[in-house]
Amino acid sequence: MENKRDVRITEVALRDGSHAIAHQFTIEHVTNIAKALDQANVPYIEVSHGDGLGGSSLQYGLSLTNEMELIEAAASVVTNAKIAVLLLPGIGTMNELKQAAKLGAKMARVATHVTEADVAPQHIALAKELGMETVGFLMMSHMVPPNKLVEQAKLMESYGADTVYVVDSAGALLPEEVRERIRALKEELTINVGFHGHNNLSLAMANTLIAIEEGATRIDGSIRCLGAGAGNTQTEVLVAVLDKLGIKTGIDIYKMMDIAEDLVAPILEKPQEITKDGLVLGYAGVYSSFLLHAQRAAKKFGIDSRDILLELGKRKVVGGQEDMIVDVAADIAKSKAHAQV
Repeated sequence: MENKRDVRITEVALRDGSHAIAHQFTIEHVTNIAKALDQANVPYIEVSHGDGLGGSSLQYGLSLTNEMELIEAAASVVTNAKIAVLLLPGIGTMNELKQAAKLGAKMARVATHVTEADVAPQHIALAKELGMETVGFLMMSHMVPPNKLVEQAKLMESYGADTVYVVDSAGALLPEEVRERIRALKEELTINVGFHGHNNLSLAMANTLIAIEEGATRIDGSIRCLGAGAGNTQTEVLVAVLDKLGIKTGIDIYKMMDIAEDLVAPILEKPQEITKDGLVLGYAGVYSSFLLHAQRAAKKFGIDSRDILLELGKRKVVGGQEDMIVDVAADIAKSKAHAQV
């Protein structure tokens, strides 16, 4: 277990940020950013398709560059940082995890919906077998009460995870809800507890600080907010805030500012901000990576993307059900057409 006053940050822009740029990362992007992050002393750098290993598909979005090439490129330029990969059982396979490990990935983050930890035992076991540091990643953690979250986190722990994360995939959690969840996990687990926030309600930083206050020692951030929806907790800002609080990350603040400005900002088509759609994601409790899919469906059917996102929230649609976005858009368009008749 780590000291509460030391926080280890995983930079997720090269995975979560893939959603924001429609999975268009190039080898040059990844090489330049991973190398610079390593020089800034970032301990973990996550690299994979936005939906994890094997995510490149028509359903989730096709990658410009094969993710294995991106993982290999990142691993080849880092000296101290560990390259992390995300794996959602059912999307990514054991073979892809083996391949990623062979190419230099040292951490596996095995992600399931918050009520489905029981699909992960063999993936966590394989990651351990491969000598990887292993994280259980409980997505959409706002959808269940703390006691259910504890039950699922304990399963992840029993499978051999070194860390379990509360993952606010929708950016829907309020600070006190984060406090309850992290506190409950800290009381019940013997392993590290982590937090992954999204900024859809402008609460990522506040939620992250509450998580740290309650004892989370593993924290995710995305540099320049390059992540799904309105992005994640902004890494370079987080490092500066934690430094002011006397919490050690070991990361070079100046270098992080320069990476954000010189390498990441030019990749963004537009600055990451809380748009009306991003806000609705947090308000309705919808998976952040649905943003671009909903915008495309809205355009196709000539309807308001907010209506799609609110309906997805009502139906409690979760990651992996991206195909339902078009169905929901079609239903809304049809009922609007009937209403006009």
